Amino acid sequence: MSTVLANPAEMIAHGAPRIIHSDAELEAYTDALFRLTALDNPSSSEAEAIELLTLLVERYEREHYPIPVSDPIEVVRFLIEQHLTQRDLIPQFGSESAVSMFLAGQRKFTLAQVRKLSARFSCRQMSSLEKNSRACRCRSCDLTGSDF
Repeated sequence: MSTVLANPAEMIAHGAPRIIHSDAELEAYTDALFRLTALDNPSSSEAEAIELLTLLVERYEREHYPIPVSDPIEVVRFLIEQHLTQRDLIPQFGSESAVSMFLAGQRKFTLAQVRKLSARFSCRQMSSLEKNSRACRCRSCDLTGSDF
């Protein structure tokens, strides 16, 4: 064990990053994170601080600001509202009528459709749509990307 970790309580007493407990702390950590990520060539300790602050911020946000569960139909409708047409989704659904049936609630996603949508929109976790049938808790979607 390194001497730095020999007394964790002393580390915290001297201002080491700690668990975020309030929105004010979240704001302070986020500001520090923005300053660190703006550096051109962060040192190894700065890079480690970026990683640690990111983990702390993500943990607090996940607990206090969860992303609401999205209905798969609403996700596809959102895509269409972003200047996508039903015809644009044919490669993922197979046909325009399949898109229409899905939007009308007459069909659910198939695993193949989920995988194709996930690949097209850079959404690693879109598979939760299939697992939960009616839910996506994705934090990594790029639904507003240049793929439209």
